[in-house]
Amino acid sequence: MSRLYKTIEPSIIDDKMLEEAVKKQGPPGKAGQIAHAEGIDFKDVLRLQLDFQNILKIDNLWQFKTLTKLQLDNNVIEKIEGLNTLANLVWLDLSFNNIEMIEGLDELIKLEDLSLYSNRISNFENMDSLVNLQIFSIGKNHINNLESIIYLRRFKKLRTLNLAGNPICEDERYSMYIPAYLPNLMYLDFILIDQTTKEMALEMHQHDVANLVHHETSAFRKLEKIRLEEEELVLHKDACVEYLNGPGLFNSMFTEDPEAPKLLLLPGVTEFLETYKIGFIDVCQKLFEYGLKGFDIRKKEVEHFLECLREANEDNQNRGIKIIKEFEDKNKENFNKMQHITESKILELKVSAFRTEIDLLWSNLMNLEMQLVDQLEETTRDFERNISEMASTYIENIQALTAQCRDMENRYNENMLEIAVSSYEKMGKNEEEEMPDELRALFVDKDTVINTVNASHDLHLLKIDNQEDKMVTRANSWVTEMIEKLHVDEISRNRKRVLEIYIYVTHWRDELDYLEVQDSP
Repeated sequence: MSRLYKTIEPSIIDDKMLEEAVKKQGPPGKAGQIAHAEGIDFKDVLRLQLDFQNILKIDNLWQFKTLTKLQLDNNVIEKIEGLNTLANLVWLDLSFNNIEMIEGLDELIKLEDLSLYSNRISNFENMDSLVNLQIFSIGKNHINNLESIIYLRRFKKLRTLNLAGNPICEDERYSMYIPAYLPNLMYLDFILIDQTTKEMALEMHQHDVANLVHHETSAFRKLEKIRLEEEELVLHKDACVEYLNGPGLFNSMFTEDPEAPKLLLLPGVTEFLETYKIGFIDVCQKLFEYGLKGFDIRKKEVEHFLECLREANEDNQNRGIKIIKEFEDKNKENFNKMQHITESKILELKVSAFRTEIDLLWSNLMNLEMQLVDQLEETTRDFERNISEMASTYIENIQALTAQCRDMENRYNENMLEIAVSSYEKMGKNEEEEMPDELRALFVDKDTVINTVNASHDLHLLKIDNQEDKMVTRANSWVTEMIEKLHVDEISRNRKRVLEIYIYVTHWRDELDYLEVQDSP
């Protein structure tokens, strides 16, 4: 297959090109005629072929939400772009183009088969998200670094690789290097890699591969540790207890306090500061543990409630299905017979009786739905009461624990004020020896000393208050949002169910109307 060069003005992917391609690739025969007449919605198209169109830029494909196969080979494309909305893509062919760099594939996590054959690519890059890649054709490009093949080790599902026509193929190590470093590969350049070749390749590169595996394992463990820490932090944030399992809050009180460095120079402060720190961190740990426990309890309560809703809805649906089945078993055969009745009077009586059955069906299905609405309303009311009580108890305990933090801060402030005033008085009597200059500048007068200590105290209390407000506000918001969502979801469910009933019953009424029209002279 030869490359299509820019011999004519490049094309753009516009609606006209897309419509023609979709129609051309649509179903044949009668089905195709119907599709052509009614039109095909782009969001329903699964495969799209745009080869040999002299396309320069990938664009205007955002409407193809469900597309699984895209063929763009033999064009003049220079850059991989415009594919970010094609999250369902499984097969992509960009061979025989002018692409110089692998990029723009970040959202294609379902991609299994990728062809970039015959382009101008020199590096493997920007492919990390392609975790499902199984077939990769990148032959006849400019890849010249054999060691760069190690990048492909991250694709654990890769089974077929085509590199033929790249400069690296001329490297004498090529035939053994690839099987050694990509041990899961089954086909290289369209040739099966037999077990003997794999064993010989691994033996030849055993030491280097072992070192690589060791480094990869170490890197994976580090990444896994970071991932677990990030997941844990997300959980802590959801429970609003982030950084409470340690000195985080305590340290922030002093690092963000501009007066702290001076006040901590006062004689005797360090002794009771350490006691304060130990007690404060202990309460923060209790806040942390209680916050996590409370979050877990509320989460389980919600899961239990949603399971009850699901079971009630499923039971109701099954009862509805039973009613419909009984209706159809009783009336379908009668309806079929009615279609062959030629006597108008008899047909009229039969239609009237059938309408009565349909009205009864509507009544039964709607009554069933109203029973479910009442049941869910009562269940939801009980849940709201339970979850609100749980949140209230949680908030009360949070407030009690943060009150302990305030009490410790108040005692610390009393000690600090006592030491500061005492030091000021000693300085006035020249009893204070070797006072640091930054501390001596604080003792202008007694009011300055007291104001400085109080300013530090106010900032510490503000940090404690903010932590309490954050936990209380988030708990209240969580309850409010949860309840609002439940009501919105129930309204949506009810409307959907009523619409389903309406459509089903209307179908039968329309069938009867059609019978009557057919019978009219």
